[in-house]
Amino acid sequence: MSVNKETFQQIKAELDSKHVTLVAVSKTKPVEDILELYNLGQRDFGENYVQELVNKAAQLPKGIYWHFIGHLQTNKVKLIAPFVQLIHGVDSLKLLKEINKEGEKNNRVIDCLLQVHIAQEETKFGLDEEELNLIITQLDNLKMANIRVCGLMGMASFTENMNQVREEFKKLKAIFNHQAELITRNSKPEALSIGMSSDYTIAVEEGSTMVRIGSLLFGERHGKQ
Repeated sequence: MSVNKETFQQIKAELDSKHVTLVAVSKTKPVEDILELYNLGQRDFGENYVQELVNKAAQLPKGIYWHFIGHLQTNKVKLIAPFVQLIHGVDSLKLLKEINKEGEKNNRVIDCLLQVHIAQEETKFGLDEEELNLIITQLDNLKMANIRVCGLMGMASFTENMNQVREEFKKLKAIFNHQAELITRNSKPEALSIGMSSDYTIAVEEGSTMVRIGSLLFGERHGKQ
């Protein structure tokens, strides 16, 4: 097993003291590693691939809060809708409508984060500000009772320039502050999901409420990327 217990406990204590949720990114990792962290008290786990998430959820304790953090295709929403706790990367109105439809079928409200494109790489998914505004302004009119948009998610550029990363996080926090009242029309805590293994400390400094950490906890990934 490759779980780094000491690192996990240090990071968990640091984030708990700042009221930041730790999502342990367990993609490509065996269920044994996930169970080891679960037994240490970790409850939030993030997966990028739908079928892998479905398989793991069937084998692991029901007390796990599963986060889907990858790019979600509309035709696969139905596979995770019965149990997923939070979908991080909603980047279209079409996807939001599909999640609502599957939420209704499963008689549950599914929490979602709208993904905003803040990185310089064109390959990363996400909404621009105009698209984000359009979706948010339509939320009331669409009356989608089986989804709850409770915040934003973003991924910084893949770069060693931490000043650039910080500026991208600052940009998303400013967008979040501007949209917060529109996004959260309920008592659900506001969520800003930014920060990964390489930049989570900067993300927390810039207002993150949720970080997605994998390699620091589980070691380097194996298999598909």
